[in-house]
Amino acid sequence: MGARLGDQSGGFGGRRRGDDDLTAVHEINVTPFIDVMLVLLIIFMVAAPLATVDLGVDLPASAVEPAPRPDKPVFVTVKPDLTVAVGEDIIARDALTGTLDTATNNKKDERIFLRADKAVSYGDLMEVMNLLRNAGYLKIALVGLDGRS
Repeated sequence: MGARLGDQSGGFGGRRRGDDDLTAVHEINVTPFIDVMLVLLIIFMVAAPLATVDLGVDLPASAVEPAPRPDKPVFVTVKPDLTVAVGEDIIARDALTGTLDTATNNKKDERIFLRADKAVSYGDLMEVMNLLRNAGYLKIALVGLDGRS
């Protein structure tokens, strides 16, 4: 009915007094970490669409007084079929640097007038601008129609 004489556990089925050594558990409880990560994921999923701006832009024509034109301007033209012309001569894109050096007499600080057809995408125009920049021509003027009334 009660505890036996040799049993020192007090009759409750606990540990004996001689077993005071606790075994170390080398596991990390990741449940709170997962809960925090899920809350952060939800916050970012809700906040990310709010951070992006999606506006349709219809850029107007320029209404600014045009700058005076030099005596012999150097025009680089991007045609609708993405061919590049310097002046009136259609050239290959890899020959752009040499042709511009000839047209400007190796004056890298001369302004280059860049014009492109409406059908040319913005990415293709930026590609030509990067070619001009890599060639050392940093003064680039974009040519557009006069939109003043």
